[in-house]
This record gives sequence, structure tokens and C-alpha cells, in this order.
Amino acid sequence: MVLSHRIFLLGLVLHTCQWAIALERVDCNSSPEDKCDFVCDCKDCTDEQDCGYLGRDFVCDFEHEGMCGWTDQSDEGAYMWQRQQRENTLPDSGPSSDYTTGTSTGWFMAVTAVTSDTPRTAVLESPKINQSAPTCRLRLRYFIWDSGHTGLGDTPLWGSVWQTDGEQAVVWRPESSSIRGWREATIYLGRILGPFHIRFHSRRSEGRQGDMSIDQLEFLDCALPIPPESGTCSPGFLKCKRGGCLEYYKVCDGTDDCGDGTDEENCEQYMSCNFEDDLCDWDLRPASSLKWIKTNQMNISLSEPLKGPGRDHSTNTMAGHFLYVTKPDVLKSDWANFQSPPLAPTNHTHPCRMVMYTHQFGPVSGGLAVLVAERQIYPVWERGGSHGDLWVKNEVEFVVNSTFQILFVAAIRDKAYGGIAVDDIVLSPECRLTNESMPVPIFPKPPARPCTEDSHFCDFEMDCSNAEDEAQCGDFSYEKGSSGWTDTSIGSQAWELMLEYNDSIKVEFLFLTSAPGQHLSEAQTRTPLLGPSGPACSLQFSYRLNGNNTDELSVYVVDSVLGTQPVLWEFSGRTNEMAGIWLKENVYIGARNHRFQLEFRARAQEISPSTQIAVKDVYYFDCHPQYIPSGDLSCNFEVNLCGWYQDQNDNYDWRIHSGMDHTIHDGSSLVVNMWDPLLRGLSGRLLSVKQESFNTEHCLTFFYKLYGPDTGALAVKLLFADGTEEVLWMSSGAHGNIWHEGHCPVPPQLTAFQLVIESIRSGFDGQLALDDVAFVSGSCSLPTMCSFESQTCGYTSSGKAKWIHQNWASAKTGPKTDHSLDTEKGFYMLAHSGADVLPLGSVMTLTSPVRSGLSHTECVHFWYYTGGDNPGTLKVYVKPSDGDSTMLFSSSFRLGHAWHRGQGNVSWHGDWQLQFEVEGGGGKESYTAIDDITYSTHSCPTTDSVCDLERGLCEWSNTQNPSLDWLDWDLNSAQAETFYSTPPNDNTLHTEEGHFLFLPNSHRDTASQNAWLLSPHMEPTNECCLSFWVYQPTLHDSKLIVWRLSEGGKHELLTLDEEDGGWKHFRVNITSETEYQIVFEGFKGQKGFLALDDIKYTVGVNCAMTDQKPSPSSNTGAIVASVIVVILLLIVLSALLVYYLKTKERSDAIIQDTSHVACNGFGNVIYESSSTEHVAEVDMKMTT
Repeated sequence: MVLSHRIFLLGLVLHTCQWAIALERVDCNSSPEDKCDFVCDCKDCTDEQDCGYLGRDFVCDFEHEGMCGWTDQSDEGAYMWQRQQRENTLPDSGPSSDYTTGTSTGWFMAVTAVTSDTPRTAVLESPKINQSAPTCRLRLRYFIWDSGHTGLGDTPLWGSVWQTDGEQAVVWRPESSSIRGWREATIYLGRILGPFHIRFHSRRSEGRQGDMSIDQLEFLDCALPIPPESGTCSPGFLKCKRGGCLEYYKVCDGTDDCGDGTDEENCEQYMSCNFEDDLCDWDLRPASSLKWIKTNQMNISLSEPLKGPGRDHSTNTMAGHFLYVTKPDVLKSDWANFQSPPLAPTNHTHPCRMVMYTHQFGPVSGGLAVLVAERQIYPVWERGGSHGDLWVKNEVEFVVNSTFQILFVAAIRDKAYGGIAVDDIVLSPECRLTNESMPVPIFPKPPARPCTEDSHFCDFEMDCSNAEDEAQCGDFSYEKGSSGWTDTSIGSQAWELMLEYNDSIKVEFLFLTSAPGQHLSEAQTRTPLLGPSGPACSLQFSYRLNGNNTDELSVYVVDSVLGTQPVLWEFSGRTNEMAGIWLKENVYIGARNHRFQLEFRARAQEISPSTQIAVKDVYYFDCHPQYIPSGDLSCNFEVNLCGWYQDQNDNYDWRIHSGMDHTIHDGSSLVVNMWDPLLRGLSGRLLSVKQESFNTEHCLTFFYKLYGPDTGALAVKLLFADGTEEVLWMSSGAHGNIWHEGHCPVPPQLTAFQLVIESIRSGFDGQLALDDVAFVSGSCSLPTMCSFESQTCGYTSSGKAKWIHQNWASAKTGPKTDHSLDTEKGFYMLAHSGADVLPLGSVMTLTSPVRSGLSHTECVHFWYYTGGDNPGTLKVYVKPSDGDSTMLFSSSFRLGHAWHRGQGNVSWHGDWQLQFEVEGGGGKESYTAIDDITYSTHSCPTTDSVCDLERGLCEWSNTQNPSLDWLDWDLNSAQAETFYSTPPNDNTLHTEEGHFLFLPNSHRDTASQNAWLLSPHMEPTNECCLSFWVYQPTLHDSKLIVWRLSEGGKHELLTLDEEDGGWKHFRVNITSETEYQIVFEGFKGQKGFLALDDIKYTVGVNCAMTDQKPSPSSNTGAIVASVIVVILLLIVLSALLVYYLKTKERSDAIIQDTSHVACNGFGNVIYESSSTEHVAEVDMKMTT
């Protein structure tokens, strides 16, 4: 009975706890109307989950399978949106990584491939969102790339809002230029009164997967005003019916800022017009042939997203009306006007204030101006160019002492799309209509005819005699230069030009001030279109940020073709607590091929008398496109980039890194850190200054590092004036944390060109470094490594038939993958040895360039592949310049569908060449391929020697096959490593300088990804002992599996996943009746790392055998000694037997509890534990 009461009480307590927890999670006084309204009504914000965003951050990065509630709503199954990753290999289409994580494992939304006779539309739709505030905007990253060069069409991507009552509106139309990189955009959603869905559309008839992609959606300032905790509003604020508080300056401004209409009530004294019913006395009679019209988006177009503003401001729908002007089919006049009725005079104490909402979209929009027409006509407000796909709130104040009219004038350009719209004009009570007559205004004189064409203005070259074309371009060197900066702000802060006098000296500066805009975005000011610019172009300015908050200032470039580029420079904080302190900054602009604008952006936490963000003394230096700084291409990067400069059309820059170089070890080199979490995009490129044509071969040499488990690639290319490129040299994969020498032959060129050194970010965890570049006339010496990826490295063909430089992707014959990259696109040299090409007994020869004589023995190693019936014989010779050839290697066997390693020692004091000779065997459709020829500065390792990794990887190699692994084992040492955690020393030398193979952990999201280390192909064996040392410091984190590969099968030998630090020794017996390879497969951990050292495999030896065997001898003393040793051994064995029988049970238990070795499928395991050695001996007998 007592027990039952206790059980009952315990159940009651558990039920109460569960109820309390559920109450806290669920009972948060939220209704369906409160869900997805950008306000967390629940403590855990569950009412804001899967709303197109997740939780209180209002962000969707598509990393979760639920996709934040977004769904594909495409009507046609042939074209749709899907959630995807880049996966292991670099694709031919789509992003090289997601945006959020910047890696291949991050997720994003992308379109599928499409091929159709008619355009197809893919639609991605958000869940229902209840409403949004006027300040609501959606920042996102998008990707548009025409990877197949099939054409993007007019509208490859756009966004719309669909309300549940059927109303809809186009809200976003990005520039449809093709760029292989993520771009940022902001969609200004504005006030939406009821439930709605956001849709992303893509319309194409032909395109590849991922050509249109989106990622990292961030909803900003979308909540309506919420009630204050005190329940009362501060002075200067209006209390809304919903309980929120609103600044009084937003009252009666044509926008429902409260969300319940409170701020737009009692506004009868204002003259407001939303153009829904009539023109409200606004006069549309034009003074030119171009006319404004009252219309709506439904009348303009429902099927062509680029036409019209997409929506009005009043209702935020396609049905709402506005005033609009655009380019007609035949443009006879480039300006249009409309005007107000006559208004009574005003004064400074009671000025007339006008609020208006304008939409200036596309290249057709040349600008909009507001003028006063009284006795004369003069401007009081103007905004040039296009300001994006949004309605912008503006205010104009009129102080006019005579009867006047307000005049709107739009400038229209003869371009492809766009236009100018005006809506919701609100005049304050001080703006009074009058019946008094007005004098006929005197029109201002038209501006003087430009002294040169528009494209020559602000091009950093004086085309006019008085430098008029460069006088108002934003450069303060000119008297009117500061006036070239135009405020393009759309929010509550803006830039103004301020004049001050300091000791009678005029000081001009741009400073941040408050503005009437409703959006909480950064203030922006831009120059006119500049350039193009040269490679030395830079921007210099002084700035100050004074205040108590963390304010922001940044510099951007807005490309006329590619749009806004990534930030060039940014500062956050304050420059000095004391006012008047200016800091000077120099920002590299570089070579820009298109016209562009410079833009200052700023955002203050609050605008107050004690806060100032200001910029002055803006100057351009060395920006003329023809100005080429003096600099040799040979460079050690200790001082500058010499004759190289950063490409401004790539995704990221190379950085000068101090403390690591090839020349003096603690000097400087150029690096790209693939592990940098801020890095995005595929390529970072160094461009040489322009090189003139030459008729002799040149050589580009350099030292480079490619190291890390997932490091990408390095390439050298030629870039021609028409934009075409030619790959000269490429290397990829882990090469160890050591410097390698690269040799790149540059053939004679008939036209001018530039050299390109390109970092390819196909991996995300490693480092690429460059140093000691030299460009000289003459042929390159024989390179120490040739992968045939970009060229033949000077190897030439002779004989009955020719060796072919090819890959499987283009030829569809030969090995399906190369050895270097293990892909169908990788290159190699191929000899067709079938009887129809190379008759029986005939030979074809591949000959290297001449290599200088040696003072020591070198090892030449290469990879070869034979296929088909009877492929003939492969022989490798050393051919001296004076003497007979010496054979290094010979093979006449068909060795199966795999690359095999060959090697030979070369010792020759005179000049020599390497020759690969194939003799026809009379087979059918047979071939031999060669790849990855490497020269080492030491003799070749023997089969039974220990690979201590002090001279490289010996015969071991990383696979580049993406179907087998993601990462690479890399050669490293504790002394050389500065980024990853490593063992304190190697196992061979027990020093920091000693080398080991290494699979690190890092902050990248590559944990649990694997790396394969492959042995060469080994002949069948009855007995072989594999010995190696492992460093594995963290429990249950990293993992090592040893495999035997044979005949396509994978057989597990050993698994290690529970080591606890220190170098440990392991040995494994291997038996195989067929050719096989050994694989060390490492799995990267989140905390720990893996290291290997001193790898050895001994053929014909069992791991249990002693290293040395006694040799026969007739020496009597030796025999006596042997007998004594045998007797002693018998005594010891007897003692051990007794000990064994007494402790068998306890010993078995210890072995069962402490063994760290898993050899699945095999029972004969011996595991010995000591402070210095772990030995795992596995006898394997396979019948295949």
C-alpha cells in the first residue's frame, strides 16, 4: 500500500513537471493572427518557426531539412526549385559553395536543369506571413550564372508578393548579368496589410542545374511597433491603437506606420492624393511631347516583370494607381513634367511641406527633380539615376514669397527597361491653394553643350581644355569636385555636404544627418560614373566617427555592368573620443574594366549633436587606365606586388602574409587561407601588367604551397584582350606544408597578353601560398613534376605513331580517369598500341626536355596504365646526350584497370633525357598511358624500407577520386605548422623538425569526412607485414581504418577509434592471392587529429617473426652458446606456461576490457600494450 502511494505521488510529480514545461512552451497567449508576424509572443519563439525564417533572428539559411517552410510551387515539373549542396566535386554549374557556411556541405535553394521549346517557370513559395511593417525588408544572397552560355533571357529571376485575398505585386527584379559568385540584394517589402506569401520565380527555356540559386534570407525591421513595457509612450511619440508608439513626424505622411491606421487619422487639413480615384488637381498637361500618365501595374503588364514599378505605394499591389513615365517606342523628347495648382506664398515660420513617394527603376530612369515655378523656375530637390526596385519617401520644404506652383520633371534615357513613378503626394496645411494669377515664369537657360561625350566625363583623363569633364567627379582636388558626390539614401539617414571655415580656410566635408526616409538602411552617397581605371588606382580620404556608439562607415564600388561589388573597406566604432581628430585612409580600387561609381555608406546608432560621421579630403590617385606602374614580374613580395595586381572581377584577394616565405623564411609571401570563414566564391586572381608579344619561349617559375586536408588548386593562365583564357599550368590537392618549385613554359605569343596566377577555392580547409616569382626569356629547365594537366611540359613524341595529350571526357578512349585528379577531365599522355596504329614490333617514344647532369642519384617515378588486348611493352630509358641509352624500367603485362607506379634511379654526370618507349604487341584497341612524372633529389626507396616521410610520401599517394574520399592526408611537421594542432614531434626523429602524415581537426564543417592514403599496387603475397605508427590524441573523435583493396573489393584489416595520445606502434599481417593495395582511411574529428609515421611493409615476413634469423656456422663455440640459449629458453617458456595457467581468466578479462583494436571478421588478434608500443598482428588468408 505504501509502495502504491509512493508510485502515485511520483507519477503526480512527473505529470505536474510535464504540464509546467508544456505550459511554458505552448501557453504564450498567441493566436493564429500572431503567428508569423515577426514578434515572438512565446518565450521560446515557437510562434515564429517555419515562417520563411526560424525564430527570433528571422533568418533562413536552408541548413535544416524543413527549409523554414519554403516549398516548391512550380506548375511544370520540367523546371523547379530544390534544396541542394555542392557536394564533393566542383560542379560545371551552380555555386562553388553555399553562402552561409562557404563550404561544399552547406545547403541552398537552386533551380533544376531545364531544356524546353518554350520558357518554363519555377516558383519557390514561403509559408503564410501575417503582415509586415512599412520598414520591412528582406536581405538575401542570390546567384545568377549562365554556365551553359545559352542566354539568361529578360527575367531569369524575380520576386513577388501574393496576398491571400488575390492581390499581388512584383517586389524584386535583380540585374540579370551572369557572374559566377554570390551577390547581395535587398527586397523592400514595405507595409502589407494582411496575410501574404513571398515567391521567387525563375523563367528560362534552357539552363543548367543551380544557374539560379538563393541563400541566407534575413528579414529586417518587419515588426509593427510593439507596446512599451511601461504602457505609456515617451514625449514626441503617438500611441497607436495596437499599443505601440510612433514618432510624430511620421503622422499624416501617407503610410500606415502604426499598422492600425492611427497615424493617418484626423489628417483632413492635409491635401493628400493617392491617385486611386482622380488627379486631385494635379495637372498632367506636358510642356514636352513626353507625358506622365495615371495608371497601375495591371495596365502596364502582368506578364513582363521588367515593365512598370510592379506595385503602387498606397496599397502595395498591382491594382493600385500612380503617376508614371517611361520611354515610348520612339523617343522624341527626354523629359516630362506635371505640376500642382497655384499655391499661396509661404514663409520661414510656416513653410509648405510636401511628402511624396518616388520609384526610380532601371536604366531608363535618368532622374527626377522638383522645381518651383514663380517668376522664375528653379530646382529645390533632385535625385539622379535609378534607386532600385522600391518606393522611397522624400520630403521637400517650400519657402516662397509669391504665388507658385510645384513642378515635377523626369529625365528619361533611351535604354532597355525601367521608368519613374510618383505616388501619395501629401501637402501640409501650410500649402494653401489660391486663385491669384501667376506671372509667366522665365525658364532657366539650358545647360551648355557638353565639351565631350558622356563616356569621357570622369574617365581620369582631361578631354576638355579647362578640365570641365573631370571637375565634378568627387575628387576634392577640383574646386567643384565635392559636388560630384550625390546622396542616394533611401532611409532615415542621409549624407550632406558641409562647408566650414577654419581661419578663413574653407573646409568641405560629407557628413551624416537625419533624413525623412522610412527605411532603416544605411546612408549612401555616390560619385558619377567613373573610369574605366588602371591597375594602380586608389582612393584616399580622411574620416572621423565621434560618439558613444558603435557606428559604421564603409566604401563600395558599384559596377555599371556587374552591380554592387563586395565591400572594399569598412570601419566600425569611433576614431577618437575628442572631436576634430581625423584619420587618413588609402583604399585600393585597382583596374576596373567597366564604368563604375564609388560609394560611401554609413549608419549611426542615433543622430545627435554629439555624434558625427564625416568624410573629407577625397582624392583619386593613379587612376588613368593607361597608367601602368613600373614593376618587374619577378618578385619576392617583400615590399609590394611588383608587376602584379589583384583582379577586381574575381571573388577574393590574395593577402600579403608576414612570417612565412621561401626566400628568408621569416619574410613575406602571398597567401589565400581556404579555412577563412569569411571567404566566399571560387577564385582569387593575380594579374600581371600587360605583356607585349614575343617570338621566343619564356619561363615563369615560382615557389608555392598547397597544403591542408581540403585545399583547392593553383593555376597559371594566359589572358588575352578579348577576354579569352588559356591554361598553362595547374596543380591541386595536398602537397605538404613545404615549398615546391613550379615551372611554367610560356610559348611565343603573337599578341599582347597578361599572365594570371589563380587560386581556385574548390576546397575549404587549407592554405595556398606563393613566393619568389620569376619571368625570364628562354625555355624552362625540366620540371621536377609534370601532371600533364595543362600542357605537355616540353615532352615530345616520335616514332611510328604519336603520343596524344588527352583526357577521357573529350576522347572517350584510354583510362577513364587520370592519376593526378582521378577525374574524367584530368589529362595524361596516351600511346595507342593496337596493331592498326602501332604494328607488331614498331615503337613510339615520348621524350623529355634535356635535363642537366647530376652530382647525385635521383629517383624518377611515374604512373602508367595499360589497357586492351596485348598492349605491348613499356620501357623507360635514360638517353645521354653522348652515349648509349640505359633502361630504367620495363613492363609487358596487362595489369588491370588501375594506375601503377614505376620508378628508377638515375646517375649521370652529363646532360640527359628521359624516354618512354612503347613497342606494339599486335593487340586490338590496346593502349599505354603515362601520368605524374616526378623527379626526387634522392635515390628511390626500396620495397622493404621504412617510409619515414622525411623525403616525401615514398610510394604512397592521396587519391583525388571524389567517390572515395573528401580530404587529403598531408605532409607536415610541428615546427612548420602554425594553424592546426599537431603532435609535438614526429616518431622518427622525435623532434619538431621531423615529418609525419597528418589529418587535422579544424573549425570547418568537414568533421567525419574521410581521407584515403593509397599504397602502390602490390603483387600477390603469401605473407606480408605492414608496420606503422599512429598518433591519435582524442577519445571517440577521429578514426583510422586500414583496408586491403583487391579485385574491386575492400577488406577491413584494422580499426582505431579510441586511442589516447602518444605515438603507438601497430603491425598487421596481410595475405592475398591477387594484386592488392593498402589503404589508410582517416576520418577527421571535431576535436582530435590523426597522424601517421614510419610506414613499412615487408614482403615474405610474418609480423611475429624476429627481425633477424641465425645463419649456419661450424664454430663450436657458437654451437655451445646456441645450446645454452635453447635450454634457457625452455626454462623461461616453462615458467611462462605456469604463469599463464594461473592468470588465464584474469588476463582474458583485461584483454577484453582494454583492447583498442577492432579487426572485424578476424579472430587471431594479439594486442600488446606498453608505454611505447601497441602491436596488432592480424593473420589474413584470403581465397579469391
